[in-house]
Amino acid sequence: MSTTQRLRILIADDHAIVRQGLRQILSETDDMEVAGEAANGVQVVQMAREQAWDVVLMDVSMPDRNGIDALKLIRKELPRLPVLILSMYPEEQYAVRALRAGAAGYLSKQSAPEQLVVAIRQVANGKKYVSEAVAEALANAVAEDFERPLHEKLSDREFQTLRMIASGRTPGQIAETLNISVKTVSVYRARLLEKMNMRNNAELTHYGVRHNLAE
Repeated sequence: MSTTQRLRILIADDHAIVRQGLRQILSETDDMEVAGEAANGVQVVQMAREQAWDVVLMDVSMPDRNGIDALKLIRKELPRLPVLILSMYPEEQYAVRALRAGAAGYLSKQSAPEQLVVAIRQVANGKKYVSEAVAEALANAVAEDFERPLHEKLSDREFQTLRMIASGRTPGQIAETLNISVKTVSVYRARLLEKMNMRNNAELTHYGVRHNLAE
């Protein structure tokens, strides 16, 4: 990329007001342009395939396909395209999962605009962006298994299912959100109960609320 060419940014977030705010922030820079917007996970994957981008700026929680699943697809098909996750969820909940799934960096939506600009420039240059909060989350993640909370040992799908159960979602609602069958939801629930040594949804819900995992 030449020094005069602007970074082409693809924003993926299901809230139009968030996309507008991000567009406004990036419009104040000389080296970036928001060249596309996606409102869900399916759309961002499709747009990533069809056009050339320098950075994808993507939320975790989106309809049709969540950000982690979309990230995995993009990484599989376009391994050189950096994806920066920008989420409302605190770093300790999703940062490690996002980085393990191939994200180039992770930022909370509470971060300062200047931090966002720095992060985009850094991942566009082929580097990882890790804030102090993410660095702390990563440090905690390398601790021994017995020191880690039970939910950190779950797969991404199991973790998503736990959060939705803790939020009072029905199996049908969970299946619709994750685009899977109710039977598959039951399989994830059974794995959750086994891995976390719990007996029912009430215990899962209590755990989720206690660890601030409920949506």
